[in-house]
Amino acid sequence: MLEPDRTEAEGWERRTLEKVALAAVQEQRRARYWNIFFKSLLFIYLFVILFIWLGWIGGKDMTSTGKHTALVELRGVISPESAASADNIITGLQAAFKDKNTQGVILRINSPGGSPVQAGHINDELRRLRAKYPNIPVYAVVEDICASGGYYVAVAADKIYVDKGSIIGSIGVLMDGFGFTGLMDKLGIERRLLAAGKNKGFLDPFSPMREDQVEYANSMLQEIHQQFINVVRQGRGKRLKETPELFSGLLWVGPKSIELGLADALGSVDYVAREVIKAEDIVDYTPHENVAERLARRFGAAMADSLVRSAITNPLSVR
Repeated sequence: MLEPDRTEAEGWERRTLEKVALAAVQEQRRARYWNIFFKSLLFIYLFVILFIWLGWIGGKDMTSTGKHTALVELRGVISPESAASADNIITGLQAAFKDKNTQGVILRINSPGGSPVQAGHINDELRRLRAKYPNIPVYAVVEDICASGGYYVAVAADKIYVDKGSIIGSIGVLMDGFGFTGLMDKLGIERRLLAAGKNKGFLDPFSPMREDQVEYANSMLQEIHQQFINVVRQGRGKRLKETPELFSGLLWVGPKSIELGLADALGSVDYVAREVIKAEDIVDYTPHENVAERLARRFGAAMADSLVRSAITNPLSVR
């Protein structure tokens, strides 16, 4: 009487074991497929990087077969991490001047300013290139705004062209921040700052301002401001109509900036290329992140994340 039950039990155990074994095989197969998939992605990624490095894809031929006007864009805040960094702008300017077909260079500026160091690097390099290639004029053409560090760069050009609605100026330097001591007193929060060196907590926003530190900060700002003024005077020369407000940090609209000698004339990129440089064809030398580079960077980040996740969920084993 017990035989049928035993046979049925053995059959159930067999079926269960078969299912477990089949699931294990399928899991191993899936792991193998994912391993092949990620390895393939890695190889594709490495090949894309190799092709970009070799210039086979994503490269931009910035040379022209005929005489042309070279264009370099300085757009946005000037900082080491931005598209308007000194490295990017200088790379574009160097390529523009080196091209034997370049008849003139236009630096199109639309920037509220930024790092005085980055702006200084661009100004220095632009003046060096002008001296090295004396037969290639360079003109700054302002769009909406050319202020502070943007203007610091512009004064290195032979001439500055603006629009009627362009905003020019802000020849000044600032250091800003916040102070939270009053709020901390109301909330009953005590600041505990330990430092070796009496000025290590220089202008700490959570500590009361010290007159000696404020005085020192102002002296640094004045020094950088004077550097800015000297660069403007060097670049603009006798064209400047100096007034008490000229270096005060004020801004002026295009026509007024021409009147003050901060700019030279009204004109757009097309106008300067056509009427001033006499080369209507415009070639853009601005370094741009191309599609291949952008995809490679994003793909690389996604690839790294996927590999990390895979390593966590499917750790490698030594067999």
